[in-house]
Amino acid sequence: MKTFCKFTASLLLMFLMAAYSLGQTDAPQAALANISEGVGTINGGSNNWAGFSELVLIPGSSFLGVKATTNVFTLVFTGGSTVDIGNMVLYKTARSGSANLGTKKLTLGLVSNPTINLTSPSVCPNQPVSVANPCYIKLDALKGALSPLNDYYFVVFFSNDTNNQTLVGGRSAEQGALSGFFMAGDETRIKKNGAIPNGNSDAAPIFLAYVTNQ
Repeated sequence: MKTFCKFTASLLLMFLMAAYSLGQTDAPQAALANISEGVGTINGGSNNWAGFSELVLIPGSSFLGVKATTNVFTLVFTGGSTVDIGNMVLYKTARSGSANLGTKKLTLGLVSNPTINLTSPSVCPNQPVSVANPCYIKLDALKGALSPLNDYYFVVFFSNDTNNQTLVGGRSAEQGALSGFFMAGDETRIKKNGAIPNGNSDAAPIFLAYVTNQ
């Protein structure tokens, strides 16, 4: 009887460890999120993002009661083969403000203009990438707490090339704290005190799925 119980416990432990390991390739867990947008069903969207920027408003009110020294931004893709990112930044504004008070570069693999191979199983374990198999890409952690006294804009610019013409994001049907819009051109070069462009920011983001603390 004791031998059977030990065997059962060992088998259960192995199952739990395997489940945990597999879970690392899935979407970030909501429990880790400072603020979370894409916790519901991920939908597809339109393609051809060559030469476009996505701008995502991250309201400072989302950080009330949060004490995180690092912030990780996660992108989601549901179509395409290669992503060519031209640049990624995080702008800081006053609450409900539009003037850029400061810019921080965001990186993947320590570069702000990475190329992402969506067909690689080591990058996107569930192949082929689709609405059923969305690919989540965690950017390098941004150090430093984000203040509830400010609002922030995450901006990613997709290079104007043929690779990005087949690119598809994964906008969620459930909009959370984040709201996004897109514009033609590179909106990652706004200087200090420059104006953040206006856009229809009452919809869920297309590419930014999560902001988490790890």
